[in-house]
Amino acid sequence: MKYYSIIPSELGEITIQASDKGVTGIWFETFTTKPEELGTRKDDHHVLVEASNQLNAYFAKERQKFDLPLDLKGTEFQKQVWQALTRIPYGETWSYKELAELINRPQAVRAVGTANGKNPISIVVPCHRVIGANGKLTGYAGGVERKEVLLRLEKGK
Repeated sequence: MKYYSIIPSELGEITIQASDKGVTGIWFETFTTKPEELGTRKDDHHVLVEASNQLNAYFAKERQKFDLPLDLKGTEFQKQVWQALTRIPYGETWSYKELAELINRPQAVRAVGTANGKNPISIVVPCHRVIGANGKLTGYAGGVERKEVLLRLEKGK
């Protein structure tokens, strides 16, 4: 069964979705899905409460790492990319090429980019820390403007 909660943030409302195993999704308000796919709203679900607390601490600059159970759904390749994303240090950015090299798939830069774009757990699995090889911000499901704000927050600006 899936549950969800919606919390306010400086970047707009954030929807957090979880199963009894862990967080399954974190999306900004621009994400659209059918309400029946979200599950049951349960603001007091233990995983959702902890995710909310950790996200609030992140936005308050009191947390740099997340310690949440994750229940990722995707292909093995996607999960490998998403796991690699969690290794990008707070306040740093990596290119898609660096990410592809980390998973020992240096020729799979585009596939890594596609998997990165399908990451269902924004912020906690920090796909916002991946930029183009030229140093420019590239697409972000939450919007490039939000990506820029998240990167500035992490760099203390």
